[in-house]
Amino acid sequence: MNGFFYFYTMINDSFLQKIASVVIQDYVEKLSEITIILPNKRAKVFLIEALKKATSKTIIAPQITSIEDFVQDVASIRSVDSIELLFEFYEVYLSITEKKNQQSFELFANWAKTLLQDFNEIDRYLLDPSHVLSYLKDIEDIKRWGLEVDQKTKLLENYIDFWKLLPVYYESLYNHLLFKSIGYQGLIYREAVNNLNHFSNTIGNRTFIFAGFNALNAAEEKIVQHLLALDQAKIYWDADQAFLNDPYHDAGLFLRRFKESWKHYKSNVFDWIVDDFSEPKNIQIIGTPKTIGQAKLAGSIIENLIDQNPDASLDKVAVVLGEENLLVPVLYSLPASVGALNITMGYSGKNNPSQIFVAKLFKMHTNALSRKGGSYVFYYKDVLDILTHPLVEPYANAQRLVRIIKENNYTFITHHKILELHPEPSSFFNLLFEKWQSGSIAVLKNISALLITIKEHFSNDNEEEKIAKAFVYGVFKVINKLINYYSKHHHIDNIDTLHSIYKQIIDLAEVSFEGEPLRGLQIMGVLESRVLDFETVIITSMNEGKFPAGKSQNSFIPYDVKRELGLPTFKEKDAIYTYHFYHLLQRAKNIYLIYNTENDGLDAGERSRFITQLEVEKKSKHNITFDIYNPELPNTAYEPISVPKSELVMERLKEIAVNGFSPSALTSYIRNPIEFYFQKILRIREVEEVEENIALNTLGTIIHETLKALYEPFIGKFISESDLLNCFKLLDDEVLKQFKLVYKEGEIKKGRNLLAFEVAKRNVANFLKMELESVKNNEAIQIIALEQTFQREFIHPKLPFPVLIKGNVDRIERRDGRIRIIDYKTGKVEKSNVVLKTWNGLTQELKNDKIIQVLAYAFMYEKEAGELPIEVGIISFKNLKSGFLPFGFKEEKDLDAIVTPQILNSYLEEIANLLGEIFDINIPFEEKI
Repeated sequence: MNGFFYFYTMINDSFLQKIASVVIQDYVEKLSEITIILPNKRAKVFLIEALKKATSKTIIAPQITSIEDFVQDVASIRSVDSIELLFEFYEVYLSITEKKNQQSFELFANWAKTLLQDFNEIDRYLLDPSHVLSYLKDIEDIKRWGLEVDQKTKLLENYIDFWKLLPVYYESLYNHLLFKSIGYQGLIYREAVNNLNHFSNTIGNRTFIFAGFNALNAAEEKIVQHLLALDQAKIYWDADQAFLNDPYHDAGLFLRRFKESWKHYKSNVFDWIVDDFSEPKNIQIIGTPKTIGQAKLAGSIIENLIDQNPDASLDKVAVVLGEENLLVPVLYSLPASVGALNITMGYSGKNNPSQIFVAKLFKMHTNALSRKGGSYVFYYKDVLDILTHPLVEPYANAQRLVRIIKENNYTFITHHKILELHPEPSSFFNLLFEKWQSGSIAVLKNISALLITIKEHFSNDNEEEKIAKAFVYGVFKVINKLINYYSKHHHIDNIDTLHSIYKQIIDLAEVSFEGEPLRGLQIMGVLESRVLDFETVIITSMNEGKFPAGKSQNSFIPYDVKRELGLPTFKEKDAIYTYHFYHLLQRAKNIYLIYNTENDGLDAGERSRFITQLEVEKKSKHNITFDIYNPELPNTAYEPISVPKSELVMERLKEIAVNGFSPSALTSYIRNPIEFYFQKILRIREVEEVEENIALNTLGTIIHETLKALYEPFIGKFISESDLLNCFKLLDDEVLKQFKLVYKEGEIKKGRNLLAFEVAKRNVANFLKMELESVKNNEAIQIIALEQTFQREFIHPKLPFPVLIKGNVDRIERRDGRIRIIDYKTGKVEKSNVVLKTWNGLTQELKNDKIIQVLAYAFMYEKEAGELPIEVGIISFKNLKSGFLPFGFKEEKDLDAIVTPQILNSYLEEIANLLGEIFDINIPFEEKI
């Protein structure tokens, strides 16, 4: 990078300082009659500090509250969290559903979570629930218009009944919660509106000041406008004219709407409109690879800030995380000199490190319970996962047990054997391995006791341990909710059900970090930044689909219905995010926008549109620079590994030579000799992980296996046009079958996996179209082999012993009098990747890996080909328009696409040199870095 710029200048009066000034000037004599309402709870401490600075007198602070707490007061209803709400809904569901039609909690929760979100939106926007929910049912009826009675299966009837029951679910839940004086946000907002007249008659001379709002739902609008009309309220916006006056700027979408439509503004001034965004700003936009790169960069910026001014406070510096999973990497990337640190953000349960421990605990015990014969037998990997977990290892004192399991190659270990191998267990160890055979309530109490024990080991004086404690406490609360629920309702009838319920509700459990906001560096989420102003702002994850989030929608209400009814769609949600982003920049002087440059799967590494918008709409006083950041590593930080070839290594190499060298083994050595050493000599395999989303290598496997299944009936015969047309008919079912084989019980027909499914179908369909075109052009194609292993012994004077070359060939065919050997690639391959101009250095460069691979196939099949000419090459599914990409040796202007004996001899000379190096005892395995 060119270097960072950092300087400290006083920002203009912050929004909260301006609010404090108004309160002191206009209401100092009646502060006890003032209630200030803010968008969130966090800003309260900042406002109190601003009030202190606004006066030299001792004053009694006015009442300060968040909008949600205020609305609860108006409605006189207590808010329940998502987990409690789900349990309450299940009780209602059971009470109104016939026993024979009742679903288990885990099945119920799959659709109930989405439905509750829709109920919440309907209520927040004061819509008629009966109208909206009946509308959804009518839409489903129209979809099935004209369906004959005999076509209505039981499954379809249940589906139609579900839509019919939506109004019943809503009304029953609403009345149930109202009777208990509890509710979700939307219900509370609706009841607050219903109770407005009564509330305004009971508040006397109290004045409400609404400060710093942007987007208001219909209920909030009604409440605020009602109090404004009665002169019982004031409202102060934080509207910058740069966004407010631009009719197309999303940051001002809601503010323009309120300014134009509210009756209050027919005769009152719209306060406040400021011009802070156009003030001088240094905006540095920095790309860096991966999540960890962003975390390291944020830490580096903070370190430079401290180095440039060691005495300066970091109170006016905020790190805003666009993705919550950056929290832990950022914390580990901060310099030790940061000192005071405040984290204020929500962190979802599924990303909670403590939840991972509980998930492993469930896995260990449920696997032990499911063993045949009824014995309680642990799988060694499950045991090691628990004993080496960071929350367990320091306190279980089981290092000796871990060593014994590894040294003795225990695969399955009985409960009795565990205790025998660890004769003096601690109480914590006993809790970990206590049998889960006494029912669900006992299991939950066991987990609760474990979490309490872990929590007690953490200190409140250490920042890292305080954070770890918050994570543990977050899961502890979920477990206790389950204990309370189970003590009242016995729906959790076995451990598998308990596990399913736990997985359903842990996603709803959020860990809240709430530190001392006035001290030190501020780390927060986007929503927590509302109303606050900072001099220096560092924002991470400035990528499209992350900041702002993508257009994903978890709702039963279709987009067009939302538009018609006035419910928020992704456009409104984008506008909310836009306001938050620009408000962060509004009064800041030094701004760092960090984005991920890497293309990770379906994440394209694309910069956020907000960055483009800043660039296109650049203000004259804004200094915008672009950089790419790669962490600098010292030269001595890492020494390449070098492994000499011992007698044992040479014995292993001879063993590989006898069993077979694959083309991929050869290219593995070219890529990195130490990788070859780990994989082939030590036989270390990469750890296999469960895929939540279909990975690229899995997609390749599915395409390969689909083509094999479709073409197997044609082995030994010439393909006809009718054969290929039949393949098209079988395509969908075959791809689905292969997905299920590879992906087991994973969700295929949703989200990214559905996209991958469609990509696989499209790739195979396009390949079949290409084949059909060839057959129509009278090309004679005879299938000889599919996904078949071939081998051939390679003897050469340069080699100390014969070497077997062995590999799996995707497809061999006879086409118009030639043997064609094809390798499928799901990635993109160009013609240039399979054309060679000189044999010198063939095995020195990794870019030749595809040539080495396909020519190995030619060598293996040469004898079977007899007198027929051989061509080898690649079909790239990301470059199908280029068709078959044959290997070719180009001398001057001539390109020879036939693998002649001369070409094969030249190739084998280079392979002999490569194998000679591998078998040379004097050449160590040297790591390439």
